[in-house]
This record gives sequence, C-alpha cells and structure tokens, in this order.
Amino acid sequence: MNTPTPLPDIDHPLIPVARAYTRYFPPRITGLENLPTEGPALIIGNHSSIYWAPEVWITFMTMLDHRRDEPSFGVAHDILLRLPVLGESLQSLGALPACREAAANAVKDGGAVLVYPGGDWEACRPWTERGKVDFAGRRGFVRLALELGVPVIPAVANGGHDAIFVLSRGERTARLLGLDKLMRAKVFPYTVGLPFGIAPVLPQVPLPASVQVSFLPPLQWSTEPGDHCDTATVDRCYEHTVSTMQAELDRLRAEMPNPVTTGIRAHLAGLPGPLSALAGLL
Repeated sequence: MNTPTPLPDIDHPLIPVARAYTRYFPPRITGLENLPTEGPALIIGNHSSIYWAPEVWITFMTMLDHRRDEPSFGVAHDILLRLPVLGESLQSLGALPACREAAANAVKDGGAVLVYPGGDWEACRPWTERGKVDFAGRRGFVRLALELGVPVIPAVANGGHDAIFVLSRGERTARLLGLDKLMRAKVFPYTVGLPFGIAPVLPQVPLPASVQVSFLPPLQWSTEPGDHCDTATVDRCYEHTVSTMQAELDRLRAEMPNPVTTGIRAHLAGLPGPLSALAGLL
C-alpha cells in the first residue's frame, strides 16, 4: 500500500514570498479554463532561467489558486530538496523528489503534478535558444501518463529565459567535475550579467522580464487508451507534445517578442502618480 502524499500547506509562510517574487516578473496567464479544478493531471512545462525559474513559481502558484480544494504538487531537483530549511519548506509547500514513484503516488492520490521534463538541461540552454522547447528526449512523463490514464496539460512559458544571459550549459565542465554522479547534473552553466560579469553558476541578477504562461487543452493522446510499453506509441506521443508546445511558444514569442521591455514597462506603469507616464517611453 502506498503512503498518501502529504498535502501542500496552502498557508505556508513561503507563499507570500513566492507571490512577491513572481510579481518581479510581471506574469500573464492565459488558458486557465484548461487547468482542471479537480482530479489528477500532469502539468508539463518548459523550463527556463536556471535556478531563478520564474515560470515554475508562476505556474505552481496559479495551480494552488485554481485548485484550492484539490492537491497540487511540483517535482524539484534533489539539490534543492537537500538544502537545510529551504528543502523542508519546499516539501511542505508541495515539492516532490524528481522521481517516477513520487509523481505516480501523487497522481494516484488525485493530485495535479507539475513536471519539467527538460530539467536542468533545458533550464540552462544558451540564451540564443530561449525560444526552443528542449526536453532532451526525456519520455518518462509520457509513459507515466499512458500507464495511469491521466490527462497531460501543457503549461507553455515565454519570457523567463530572457531574464538571464546563459552563454553555455557547460557540459564539458560538468563532466570533468563528475557532477552527473555527485548531483545528477549534466550542466555547469556559464552566464554573463551583474554583478559577476562572465561567471559559472553564480547567481546573476535577473532582468524583470514579463513571463507568459499559457495552459493548453489536454493533449489528445493523453485522453485515449495507450500502451506505455510500446516504443512507437511513446515516441509518437512525445513528438506530439514537443511540437504542440513549440508551436505555442512560437505564438507567444510573436505576441511578446521583447519580454524584458514589456516587464520594465509594467513596473513603470505601476509607479505612483505621474511617474507611471514613464511606461509610455518604452
């Protein structure tokens, strides 16, 4: 018998902090009607901006607000969950280990689980690839959805990867340091920004890029019976997922091609009195 997944604490003291954090990246949410208010689901997102990952917090907070009477969870890298204090806080808020068993148990308990298949590989892609969905061929979410018969809801995000200038994933450095064995990490990203200039890993100050999150209808393959052990079926579902999300990301980028400018304009428009007129200069 599986142990029930602990429910997120919707009154957790970290929530006001998370809300303030997401306001730094003025969010725009669309397609909320496609996010189920009850029952199990896999919410699949594209990952950005290394550890800053504003799309994660924006998407997860939206799930908590939209599913107030139903559990919502999100998978997180082991590195975060092992951190003192923060790791325990994240787990209380609904963070799960990034493993199949944890996600499956949460879905079986009726939860909506937020998953980023691309993980650190996608989150650390170069800035020049900010308009690309890159799951690195990871198909675990497809097999899980087919096996459990749960709908897959894409949550496509634009803007987060404009906030940080990633020069390289640093795959070679990661291999030399043995990070794959030590931390299950294949990247050691190099960025350029303030205050460190060109630097590896160190937390540069992110730009206040506006972040769009678009919830799409359940993918058709996830609403029909399928064989999670059949390679051809899994491949077809994976390719359909990536192509659908890439098409939506292309649309979002055409709609908002300059997320940083849009974000700065939103902050200026929120200034008191005549200072809000500064937004019109951008």
